[in-house]
Amino acid sequence: MDDEQQTPSPAQPASPAEPAEPAEPAEPAEPADGDPWPTVERLHAWLDAHNQQQPQAALLLRMLKLSEEVGEVAQAVIGATGQNPRKGTTHSWDDVRAELCDVIVTAMVALRTLTPDAAAVLADHLRRVDERSTAHGGAKTVVPPAGRRASVPVHDH
Repeated sequence: MDDEQQTPSPAQPASPAEPAEPAEPAEPAEPADGDPWPTVERLHAWLDAHNQQQPQAALLLRMLKLSEEVGEVAQAVIGATGQNPRKGTTHSWDDVRAELCDVIVTAMVALRTLTPDAAAVLADHLRRVDERSTAHGGAKTVVPPAGRRASVPVHDH
């Protein structure tokens, strides 16, 4: 999702000779409760407003965008572990985390594209996965203590 070209914002001058316009106060990205769905709804509406494809093509392309984002996770992991001897270490684990977030956001927008009830669909599916995963005498998942960032050791280079 970071492939878009940067353009000067109204608060930035387009060239050194132009004075900067005052920036308007930005709305918070999320409500205080941390619910991501209002942002997903805005992103979905923004994408729909800028869509130039037929509806079926737009739907398929939005689903394919998810594969692109997963590929960026793979690229970041390879870069963070230095697995390409020609390139060496090109990414950090923060890059991997950011790419994983892009996957999550893209999947949420894709789900919203398929249904206006995306939040309920995800919540119901997550409940079923939890029940299925912890059934048959399995222990409920314990939330790791605050500050614990990964379930496996990850070290930045």
